[in-house]
Amino acid sequence: MAEVPRLNLDMTPFKEAKLPIIWVLGGPGSGKGTQCVKIVEKFGYTHISSGDLLRAEVASGSDLGKSCETIMKSGSLVPTGVIMDLMKKAILEAVPTSKGYLIDGLPRELGQAKIFEEEISPCALVLNFEVSDETLKSRLLERGKGSGRVDDQNIETILARIETFHQISEPVIKQYASLCKTINAERPVDEVFADVEKALSSLA
Repeated sequence: MAEVPRLNLDMTPFKEAKLPIIWVLGGPGSGKGTQCVKIVEKFGYTHISSGDLLRAEVASGSDLGKSCETIMKSGSLVPTGVIMDLMKKAILEAVPTSKGYLIDGLPRELGQAKIFEEEISPCALVLNFEVSDETLKSRLLERGKGSGRVDDQNIETILARIETFHQISEPVIKQYASLCKTINAERPVDEVFADVEKALSSLA
């Protein structure tokens, strides 16, 4: 497979702005997407999802998007370097208006965490939305009834997604324990957000 060329992006404007980076972790169905929306509304942070960035780049029809599409269609993972470049572009675009960044979907494992910190910035905080596997399973099955998403309707797929989350993210949570705020996300949305607010106020 041909290598995808890296972008040469100057991160100086971001570094000079001294905006905090927050990694958002949580299993499928943990409600982290809902919490990110509330954080953006209340704190003026920029929500950046690696999956959304990839989908948008593919939809744009750019050369990079076409390369990503070819890789994804082959069933391979898009190289971490390409994802970092998409992140950098999104971060730079938001510098003038952002109060900080919620990075959703990265780092997926410790190697990515290291590369992110080397190429972009150390993270200031890790928000870990903790929910039991049983609750994740029931939430995803419920969501699948209305969403039409195939991966929310098949119990084997759901269990595999939950297991993958544990395997890839738990080492990150352990490694960054001193920066990690684990929040019980079994509770109603507003109760969870009250704890999120406390965690974010520690950065002020």
